[in-house]
Amino acid sequence: MKEREERMSERLFAAIGTDEAMELTARLIRIPSHWEVPEKEVEVVRAIVAFLEAERIPYELQRVEGERYNVIARISGAGSGRSLALVGHLDTVPPFDMTVPPFDGLRRGNRLYGRGAVDMKGPVATMLLTLAAFARTGIVPEGDLCFAGVLAEETNSDGCETLVASGFRTDGAIVGEPSAGEYSIGHRGLEWIEVEFFGKRAHGAIPEAGVNAIVHAAAFVQRVQERIVPALRRRTHPAMGQSVMNFGTISGGTQPSTVADRCLIRLDRRYLPDESVESVLAEYQEILDELAREDPTFKAELRRMPENLMRIYDHVSLETSPEDPLVTTLLSVLEEVRGMPPSLSTRRGWTDAALLSRYGRIPTVVYGPGNISRSHTAEEYITAEELEEGLRAYLLLALRYCGAR
Repeated sequence: MKEREERMSERLFAAIGTDEAMELTARLIRIPSHWEVPEKEVEVVRAIVAFLEAERIPYELQRVEGERYNVIARISGAGSGRSLALVGHLDTVPPFDMTVPPFDGLRRGNRLYGRGAVDMKGPVATMLLTLAAFARTGIVPEGDLCFAGVLAEETNSDGCETLVASGFRTDGAIVGEPSAGEYSIGHRGLEWIEVEFFGKRAHGAIPEAGVNAIVHAAAFVQRVQERIVPALRRRTHPAMGQSVMNFGTISGGTQPSTVADRCLIRLDRRYLPDESVESVLAEYQEILDELAREDPTFKAELRRMPENLMRIYDHVSLETSPEDPLVTTLLSVLEEVRGMPPSLSTRRGWTDAALLSRYGRIPTVVYGPGNISRSHTAEEYITAEELEEGLRAYLLLALRYCGAR
C-alpha cells in the first residue's frame, strides 16, 4: 500500500511544479481583486475559470451578488472515499502604501511579490494545481476532491456564507490561509462593538452646566479594565489561547472649550466556544447599567458594529477535534513534507474556516503555504519553497484522506 501511494505521489508531483505554481500565482496577482476595484473579484474568477477549462476540470459558478460568483471545481471520486474541500478566498485588501509594485507579479530570486501573494493567491494557486495534477495524471481519488474559491473574506465573508448556506458539504475542509508551516484547529470568534456615550454640551468655562460624555466613556473603560479584562485572562482554550479584547478607537467632543456631548468607543472582542455574541454583549451592558445606576446623568448605547455584521451568520469560533481523521492525516503529511512535527497555532485570527465548521458541520483545519506575518504588508511576498511545500502537502493530503486508485 505504501509503495502504491509513493508511485502515485511521484506521478502527481511530476505533473506540476514549483515554476508553474509561481507563474499561476503571478497571473492571479496581476488581477486586482480588492474592495476598491469596481468589479471586485469578477476578473480573478474569470481567470480561474479559464484555468479550469484549460485543464478540463468540471466547475460551477455560484452567484453571490450581481455578477459576483464563487467558483467550485470538483474532481469526482470513485465513491468509496472521504471527500475533501480546499477552500481559499479570492479577494485581497487594497494595496495601501506598498513599496513594491502591487499588481506586477514581480519575481526576485525565489520571492514573488505583490498584493495577495501570500494572502492568499499563492495558496489558491497551489490548490488549483492540486486538482490539475489529478486531472493530468488520470489518478482518480476515492472521494471527491473539491476546490472552492470564495469571495469577500476580507470584508463580510458573503462568499463563504453563500457556499455554506447552499448546502455545500464535504467530509473535511482545508482553508488555505498562510500558516508558516503550522496548522490551526481552533480560533476565537470575532465581534466588533461600539458604545456611544451621550452628554450635554456646555461652555468650557462652566463645565458644571454640562455633562461630559468623554468622562463617562473613561469611567466605562476603567470599569472594563478592572472587571472584564482580568476575567478574560482566566478563560482559555488549548487550541486558541485566551479570550481577549482590545479598545480600538475613541472619538468625541468638538473642541477643547466645549463640554463633549458625545463620545464613541469601538472595541474588538475575540471569544471562545463556550461564549457567545449574546454573552459578550451582556458583559458590557452589565457595566453600563451599573454606571447608570451610580450616576443619573450617565447615558450610553451599546451596539454591534454594522461593518462586522454578516448577512446570515456570525463570526463564530472554529473548533475541530484533534482526533478527527482530517487532523491526524494532515499532521502525518506535514511531518513528512517538513521533516519535523508541525506546531499547533493558537493565535490565529478569524477565518472562513469557522463558517464551514460551525454552520456547515465540516471538520476544518487552517493550513496554507506562506507566512501570515507578510499578509497585508508593504512588501507582501511568497517564496518558491513555500509554494512547493504547499503543493506537496495538499497532494499528499488528498491521496491519504480521500484515497486514490
